[in-house]
Amino acid sequence: MKYKKWSLAEKLEILASCEEIGTVESCRKYSVSTGTLYSWKNKHEKQGEAGLKVTYDVRSKELKQSEEENRILRKLLSNKEIELEVQRELLKKKFGTSNPRKI
Repeated sequence: MKYKKWSLAEKLEILASCEEIGTVESCRKYSVSTGTLYSWKNKHEKQGEAGLKVTYDVRSKELKQSEEENRILRKLLSNKEIELEVQRELLKKKFGTSNPRKI
């Protein structure tokens, strides 16, 4: 079954229907699981309509994209730092960095 995002109005309509025709019939009519319906009921009883509001946000998608970009950039930066350190070590071996004796 495909995941559906219910709007606040739809949730309230389903809860009202639940009061009128019963939980099981409402679940069948709107194709909602009983667990989801009971979860909505609890949220509505505790927090009112604010508990049923849609919590997903476009900004959170942008935030996830930014975090992924940061992760990639940090990985690239660390790889570059490792590469530079290897080059420094090779240069030390090639030219020798030990202090020459002063005569």
